[in-house]
Amino acid sequence: MRKLVVVALVGFFAQLIDGSLGMAYGVTSSTLLIATGTQAAVSGAVVHLSELGTSLASGASHWKFGNVDWRLVGIMAVPGGIGAYIGATFLSSLDADTATPVVAVVLFVLGVYVLWRFMSLGGRRPEFKGTLPVTFLAPLGLVAGAVDGFGGGGWGPVGTPALLSSGKVEPRKAVGSIDTSEFVVAVGASIGFLTALGSENIDFGFVLALLVGGVIAAPIAAYVVRWLPARVLGVGAGGLIILTNLKTIMEKGLGVEGWPVAIAAIVWAVVWVNLIVWAVRAERRVRAAEAKGDEVETATI
Repeated sequence: MRKLVVVALVGFFAQLIDGSLGMAYGVTSSTLLIATGTQAAVSGAVVHLSELGTSLASGASHWKFGNVDWRLVGIMAVPGGIGAYIGATFLSSLDADTATPVVAVVLFVLGVYVLWRFMSLGGRRPEFKGTLPVTFLAPLGLVAGAVDGFGGGGWGPVGTPALLSSGKVEPRKAVGSIDTSEFVVAVGASIGFLTALGSENIDFGFVLALLVGGVIAAPIAAYVVRWLPARVLGVGAGGLIILTNLKTIMEKGLGVEGWPVAIAAIVWAVVWVNLIVWAVRAERRVRAAEAKGDEVETATI
C-alpha cells in the first residue's frame, strides 16, 4: 500500500509539471519507476496506460481554460499515435537488461534537452506569430510519438519545445495542445505494449495509482499554467530527470557502483539546486523590469 501511495504522488507531481510545461509526465514517471527496479518496457506500459486517463483529464481542463489550438491537435495526434506504437513495439522487443540502460540514456538526454531549452531563454520573453505548416507538424508528431513510445516519455519534451522554438505558437496553446493530443499518443503506445507484452506482465495497481494522482493534478496544472513561471518548472523537471537517470546509467550502463554514484548524484543535486535558484532570480528580474515599464528583449526557445 505504501508503494502505491508513493506511485500516486509521483503521478500527481508528474502531471502537475506536465500540465504546466506540456512535458515531463511520461519522462518523470518512467524515470522514477525504473529507479524502483521496474523493467523499462513494463514501466513504459504502466505510464502510457495511466496516460489514457490523465491525458483526457488534462485535455479537458486545458480546453476549459482556453489553452488548446485544435488545428495543432488535429494534425499532430494521429502521426503521434502511429509513432508511439512503433516506439513501444521496438522497446518491448529488447531484452530487459539491454533496454533499461538504453532507455535511461534516452531519458537523460531528454532531461538535458528540457533543462537547456529553458535555461537558454535567460531573461528574455518569447515572441509568437504566424502558422506552422502541416509538413512541419505531421513529421514532428511522428518523431515525438516514436521517442515517447520508446523512452517512456518524449511527446512533450520533443513536441513542446519544437512548437515554442518555431516562434509561432503561444506558450499556453503549445502546452494545452500537446497535452490534449497526448491521448491519441497514449492509445498508440498502449496498444503496442499490450500486443508485445500481454496484460499479465503489467502491474495495474501502479497504473491506477499513477492515474489517480495525475487526474487530481490535471485541473490544477491547467489553471496555474497561466501564471506559474515555466522557466522554473522547466529547470526543475530537467534536473530531476538527469539526477534519477544518472544512477541507472552509471550502475547498469557503465557498471559503476557505490560511492562514485553517490558523489556524482550529490554533485549534480548541488548544481541543480543552484540552477533552480538562478531560474527564480531570472524570473524576478524580468518581472521587475516589466513592472518598471522597461523594454524586455524577446526570443524564441
